[in-house]
Amino acid sequence: MTWLETLLDEPFVCITDMLRRFGKERGEHPALICGGEVVSYTALDARVDRFAAALQRDGIQPRDAIALCASASVDYAVAFLGGLRAGAAVAPLAPSSSAASLVSMIGNSDARLLFVDAEVKRLLEPVAAEIGAVPIALDAHPGSTALAAWLAPQGATPAAVPIDPAWPFNIIYSSGTTGTPKGIVQSHGMRWAYAVRSIQRGYGPDATTLISTPLYSNTTLVSFMPTLTFGGTVVLMPKFEATRYLELAQQYRATHTMLVPVQYQRLMAHPDFDRYDLSSFQAKFCTSTPFAASIKADVVRRWPGRLTEYYGMTEGGGSCQLEADEWPTKLHSVGRPMDGHDIRLIDELGNEVAAGEVGEIVGHSPAMMTGYYRQPDKTAQAQWYDPSGKRFIRTGDMGRFDEDGFLTLLDRKKDMIISGGFNVYPSDLEAQVSQHPEVTEVACSVLCPYFVPTGIAQAHRNRPSELANDTPPTLSQRVSRALSEKAVSSGKISAQEVAAMVFDAVRDEQFYIFSHPHALGAVKTRSEDIVSPRNPTDPFVERPHVREQIIEALKG
Repeated sequence: MTWLETLLDEPFVCITDMLRRFGKERGEHPALICGGEVVSYTALDARVDRFAAALQRDGIQPRDAIALCASASVDYAVAFLGGLRAGAAVAPLAPSSSAASLVSMIGNSDARLLFVDAEVKRLLEPVAAEIGAVPIALDAHPGSTALAAWLAPQGATPAAVPIDPAWPFNIIYSSGTTGTPKGIVQSHGMRWAYAVRSIQRGYGPDATTLISTPLYSNTTLVSFMPTLTFGGTVVLMPKFEATRYLELAQQYRATHTMLVPVQYQRLMAHPDFDRYDLSSFQAKFCTSTPFAASIKADVVRRWPGRLTEYYGMTEGGGSCQLEADEWPTKLHSVGRPMDGHDIRLIDELGNEVAAGEVGEIVGHSPAMMTGYYRQPDKTAQAQWYDPSGKRFIRTGDMGRFDEDGFLTLLDRKKDMIISGGFNVYPSDLEAQVSQHPEVTEVACSVLCPYFVPTGIAQAHRNRPSELANDTPPTLSQRVSRALSEKAVSSGKISAQEVAAMVFDAVRDEQFYIFSHPHALGAVKTRSEDIVSPRNPTDPFVERPHVREQIIEALKG
């Protein structure tokens, strides 16, 4: 039995204690690589000590909160780990959030210190008076306390803090589809359970994990933390870009990666994908949003290393996994429940549905959130108990198990459209629209499907930030660009965000749009006469039978 395998039986080990262990045992082994900066385990452990000591100097007590809001960097990683070593709960916030949302999340978290970069500082300047947390700059910029000056002196060590596994590890804010930020409290014990699970996925001293999703996301943390917990190397990308990702994967001989579906889509569409040496990969993972079966098949066929898709929630509860290489006929599903995970389907009254029927997905596992921070009512709403009193987390997703026990997702429960007496889901619209050769991307919500025509999308597939530079921007281009950037940064886009982008895009331009009692959308194709122009006196053209008319219009 290897030393890694012995950890499988450990009920709990503090992750930053593992970091200290490797600071002694693997001193010069690279722990973090970012933008050419290489930080060894010895150096990382020392910087984490200085950060934790500075927190204690400033009166941060165990279970107090600190907030981080910045792009991924070595200093961001140091701040996260330093907060954990001091026993603080870390609240990583999305820099893409609005200033108002950040004010709300910072206030809800009770964070006493806020670590930001220059871009976030500029965003928050108009609302600075509403923020009680003291700002500290992770990068040097005028008017802020710089991290280098704030840190404890070289060689400083913090007072030891015995970590209780029930203490909060992080507070991750997820608005889901409600638009209201909810602080998901994940304990140290929950994070340890995630890390131990990863040993069976090849995480260990020889792992090199390429990370291109942001460090505020649970999607990222389930790869970032296990890599450092078991002595591997993390290669950080502050921002995803397909060519640069492939270059780094080849240069550092990456073995592991976690990506969201839109990143897989862009990588597989890269014209030079097959020229890069990706033979070092052992495992690739995907989660966060639905993953098209056709893209899974392409990844399995062309990218070495096994592909595993996870379905679950930041809140925890039950998870499913699909080993795509082993189940080529089940790529439309998200796999089977993981070992030790209990997944069930319930109806609107909270009763379990019969085999083969559609129901809301609820799950139980060893890794479950403590609750939503300071929101007991929302915590209660997110829970379901079976007749024996067993606690489950409600996902809000609708699904169906097939005869082999594989779970197929349908859509969000609240996104269901009732049309003509039938239940219609946004995924139904996506599946129909994506069949047409004019459409390369489609994303639907109850408020807005949007489309990107083939010619434009192919020309800009690898540089979405420049999507509207070559021609006057159409509505679909504007919305696509905004949604693409949001999806890459977070892996999730709420219906409210989609609608806001559409409204903003149509504010000063003439575009072709349609609406439905429960859906709002925009379409731009090669033929501009296939849909009615916007009525200047009415912001939306009514199209009652949205699915049929979209398809017929595109075929026209």
